[in-house]
Formats: sequence, structure tokens, C-alpha cells
Amino acid sequence: MRASWLPLLLCAFAGPLCAQTAAVPAHASSTTVTLAPVTVTGVQPGPSLWKVSRGGHVLWVLGTLTPLPKRMQWRSARVERALAQSQQLLEVPTAQLKLDTDAAGKLLLLPSAYGTRMNLDDATLQQLLPPPAYAHWQALQHQYGVHGWGSAHWRPIVAALELYKAALAQAELTDSDEVAHAVEKLARRHDVKRTPVEYQVVIAHPRDAAETIRETRPQDIDCLQQTMDAVSRGMGLLATRANAWSAGDLAALRDTSPEAHDGACVVATMNADFERQLDVHDLPARIDAAWLDAAQQALTRNATSFAMLPMDKLLSPDGPLARLEAEGYAVQSPDEADP
Repeated sequence: MRASWLPLLLCAFAGPLCAQTAAVPAHASSTTVTLAPVTVTGVQPGPSLWKVSRGGHVLWVLGTLTPLPKRMQWRSARVERALAQSQQLLEVPTAQLKLDTDAAGKLLLLPSAYGTRMNLDDATLQQLLPPPAYAHWQALQHQYGVHGWGSAHWRPIVAALELYKAALAQAELTDSDEVAHAVEKLARRHDVKRTPVEYQVVIAHPRDAAETIRETRPQDIDCLQQTMDAVSRGMGLLATRANAWSAGDLAALRDTSPEAHDGACVVATMNADFERQLDVHDLPARIDAAWLDAAQQALTRNATSFAMLPMDKLLSPDGPLARLEAEGYAVQSPDEADP
């Protein structure tokens, strides 16, 4: 089975768990300041492509990003030209769960699942949060219309997730994967073989979900506070990165990359919870290895191939492309390569 949360896992699989490095704010103001990030609209080209080559074989790589402007229409002649010349498309890497019957019933961490949205001990957010943080939560909850059944008893990570989604919507941003779908549609149009890149995780004995939820509560609270701070700043960084991706502004993406995990705290924290319950602590590295293996096979087999990877992976000094370069492949950034 393929778990529905796994696409989330890939959104930030390079990102550190923000609660591990960021201190809990000493106080949080209940007065919110809403900046109005302006997001681009209309047809946009997105970034150009990385080029990996050796011995006359070429792999073109598109960096993906979320969130992106909701009203953007993505159309890239460069991408379509490179894809039309390719014999194979490597899809965005992900993980696939293989569960036995007993294990399937024990994976209960997904915040959207009924029962795991609530604190298992029936605690309220007011009881869990410091008074200034709770006042901040109430102000933002009212401002962004973040309500739902049992919201007073939501787990902190659920409150963070709901607030994050509402703030994205107000900032005219979306975390959908429309770009990946568009690339896959182009591959079908040009009769390019599509290859899923999956690392299979065999789970026989997951850790108890209730135990994991209790253990990770401090990180969940930290993440809610960081999410509230990010939303109060107006989601400006995410809007800046979304606009930079849309316009193909690689310099702006590089400049903001070290700060990007501020907006991905929710995803990173949920990923850490899942990894803890699955007892697979090096899953991002294993997914990286699966992609590297698929990329090297494509470079050996095909004259031209095409792949997608999260943008922060491509910008990382020790990411998959850096590892390919260390193994003797020529790697050119979009500044240097043009299909």
C-alpha cells in the first residue's frame, strides 16, 4: 500500500526538524501584523534546468517547490523541449510502505485521521500552551478563521497544520503538486517512459502511535509557536520563494534557501513523528540513494533523460547532484546549461 502522507514526506525530506534547533520563544504577542505578500499571476516559465552528463549521456533535472502562487500558470518551453528529447522521466522520489495486516492498523499518526487530531489525554490547547502563546493562537485562529470540530482539543501539530493551510490560502499560495502533474502530462504527450522512483519501507512492527504522540508533544508545541510566528510575519518568505521559482530567479532561491525551513516546520515535524513511529531514522538518506541509483541507471541506459527533485535538494552543497559530481559526472546549474 502507498500511504497518503508520503507525498508530504518528500516535501521537506531534506529539512531538519525545526524544533531541534530553534528555541521556544520567551513570549508571543497576541497582536498580529499581516503583511500582504503579492504573488505572481498568469503564465510563468519557472526555473531552467540542471544538466548532468557523462560520456554523451544527459540527464536534465527540474527543481520543484511548494508552495507556489495559486493563480500561476506554469509553462516552460525549455522543459518541454528537453522532455521531448528524453527517453525516460524519473518522477519525484517518494517512499512506499509495505505493511503486514497487524502493522497497518497501528499507523495512526496522520493528523488528518479522525482520532489522532485530538490530544489522547483530552488536554486542551489552553492547558498545553503558555498563556502568551495561547493568546497568540486565539488571535490568529480568529483572524484566519481556523475552526473545526473539537478545535479546543486539537493536538498542537494539528493546530499548526490548519493555521498553515489557512495562511497559505490567504497569501494566494498553494501546496499542490500541479507542476509535477504537468510534467507527467507532457511525458505522456511525447510518449516518454515514466518511472516512479520509490524506496520501499517494509514495516512489520511499528512503534505504538500513542506513545510516539506523547513523546513528540514538546516538538509539536514548538512547531505551533514557530508557525504562529511565521504567519504573523505574513508568510513573506514563502511568497518570495514562490515568486522566485515562478520567475526562474535562481539567485533569490539560493539567497532564501537557508531560511526556507521556517515555513516547512509543520511538514518537517510530522515527518519526524512518522520516522520515529516507523523506526526508520535514515529514511531521507535511503530515498536519496534510491534516486541516485535511478539517475545513474538512466544516464547509462538513455541518451537523454529527465528528472524532478525538490529545489532545496538541488541547491544543497551535499545533495544528490553534488554526490553525482563527486562520482565523476559533469553537473551544470541553470546558469550554465540550456537545453
